[in-house]
Amino acid sequence: MKSTVLAVAIAAVVLSSAASLAAPPPAASPAIAAAVADSHRPAKDTEQDAVRHPAELLAFSKVKAGDTVMDVWPGGGYWSRLFSPIVGAKGKVYAYVPAEITEFKSDPLAIAKAMAAEPGYANVQAISDPLAQQPPPDMFNKFDVIWTFENYHDFHDSFMKGASVDGFNQAVFKLLKPGGYYVIVDHAAAKGQGLKNTEDLHRIEPATVKAEVEKAGFVLDQESSLLANAADDHSLKVFDPSVKGKTDRFMLRFRKPAK
Repeated sequence: MKSTVLAVAIAAVVLSSAASLAAPPPAASPAIAAAVADSHRPAKDTEQDAVRHPAELLAFSKVKAGDTVMDVWPGGGYWSRLFSPIVGAKGKVYAYVPAEITEFKSDPLAIAKAMAAEPGYANVQAISDPLAQQPPPDMFNKFDVIWTFENYHDFHDSFMKGASVDGFNQAVFKLLKPGGYYVIVDHAAAKGQGLKNTEDLHRIEPATVKAEVEKAGFVLDQESSLLANAADDHSLKVFDPSVKGKTDRFMLRFRKPAK
């Protein structure tokens, strides 16, 4: 009888823990709502809101007033523009472009610099270093949130010239304050595919991301199925018109232990 009771109790704890990790994002704060409604946002950003769910994802990130945030691989600046009014005048947003991609024809560093120079985003700064470059000691424990959206899989691709993803995750760990958050949103690959589809389909298996990030010392704080799509069979490139904007995506928030 005692063993049965113990087994039930253990099962309840495990289920409770799993439910906590998979809990939905918290409701958006007034500051987040204001950021999404900010008149400085260009139409090319707001047109993506329907598929990016910015209010829910910003709440999931736990970004708040006064924070120092890094937007890794900022693309056109969509998330940097949203982080900016939330962190406010006492906060800072670094739009980080890996040096390995600065030679792309699209010139992503120039795009990041132009975005940071737009009216209303004085607290945004474009920066660029090699992906796995380790930060100097004066940058340790500086950031509250480090974020990357739909680009983590790219770190493994050939155009990154062999940059160490483990090295990048180690650098992120050093940069974050104790208790800080590392948030990764990306396109899911089929179970068991690991890194096999990062370059051809632009997908990565969530379990692989978890293993890589936890290897650097992080703990999984929460995951969300908000962007999940069971109808996506994971066999198509994410740019295929039949799945573009509707891929099965995962949301993972890792935390640097407080001690």
